Amino acid sequence: MEFVYRVLATAVALWVATLLPGINLLPNSGLVQAGTLIGVAVVFGVVNAVLKPVIKVAGCVLYVLTFGLIGLVVNGLLFWFAAWLSGRFGLPFQVTGFWPGFFGAIVVAVVGFVLAIPLHLKAIGTSGRHA
Repeated sequence: MEFVYRVLATAVALWVATLLPGINLLPNSGLVQAGTLIGVAVVFGVVNAVLKPVIKVAGCVLYVLTFGLIGLVVNGLLFWFAAWLSGRFGLPFQVTGFWPGFFGAIVVAVVGFVLAIPLHLKAIGTSGRHA
């Protein structure tokens, strides 16, 4: 159930990111758009799960030298790549360049974090720890 919640939270975060210029959800009916957002959320999750750890290990020195700020660039590139890959799967979602990907990744991260707070609170409550 947590996986479904995270995918739906990412889909909502992607929808919020479409408010930025350069991130486009091509016009369709509302149901098709919702399905597209869920599909892109799954692709984005898989891209992050597979590529991000490899990039962090390979670019460890850059992360240290830039105090982690290179992570913003990496997230933007992964967001851009996930949108390109989604297009290859026939999902009508576009990111038109690096800067829209950069800012879109920030929006998705912040909105996704806010929407995942109930999961974190539930985990704290079930583990017996209190803040």
